[in-house]
Amino acid sequence: MRLDRYIASVTDYSRSEAKILLKAGRITVDGLMQRSPAFAVESVSVVAFDGEALRAVAYRYFMLNKPEGYVCANKDRQHLTVMELLEEDNLQQLHVAGRLDIDTTGLVLISDDGQWLHKVTSPRRRCKKTYYVETVEPIGDHYIRQFSSGIMLDGEKRETLPAELVLIDEQSARLTITEGKYHQVKRMFAAMGNRVDCLRRIQIGSIVLDSKLQSGEYRSLTQQELSSL
Repeated sequence: MRLDRYIASVTDYSRSEAKILLKAGRITVDGLMQRSPAFAVESVSVVAFDGEALRAVAYRYFMLNKPEGYVCANKDRQHLTVMELLEEDNLQQLHVAGRLDIDTTGLVLISDDGQWLHKVTSPRRRCKKTYYVETVEPIGDHYIRQFSSGIMLDGEKRETLPAELVLIDEQSARLTITEGKYHQVKRMFAAMGNRVDCLRRIQIGSIVLDSKLQSGEYRSLTQQELSSL
């Protein structure tokens, strides 16, 4: 985390005010004066203001059970955002790892650890995401074969990567994908002549949505969940 951002997160000073404090030589990291706002503060760093140690660096990691009608953004002029569901300080520093559509519910991961967020969302890592899907029309066995081999979406130049579809009943299934194309799940079923009626994300990587979380509730991730990603 940048030093100016860290100071702003643990004090009442803004980042611009933090830069003034740094320039004045009032900030030390591990006993050494630091003047650069971009200096990287580690989790073991001891940051002091006028000789008084500030609290240790502690990144935050949450899972949220997103309700329908909320957008995955920090601010939005037209809609409620998932950040409004959090009772946390410095909400502007938190960001979502992998967005959901306004009408899609379920698992959302939120953190202020930029490197961790990148690991979750980077296309190169192909982090698996599993969804519970209900459709208007029946889902046939041929969907399984088609999704497994890849399907061409409208407006795309390449087929989707192989996806795993597990049928639950005639009009519901679990779909696991490793990409994050725009409206991908809905577009995959649309390409088969079907329409998604209900979409809920239930898993990201090895992190499963906590069944105890009611819609709109959230909790911190456990160390085991963090390590799994």
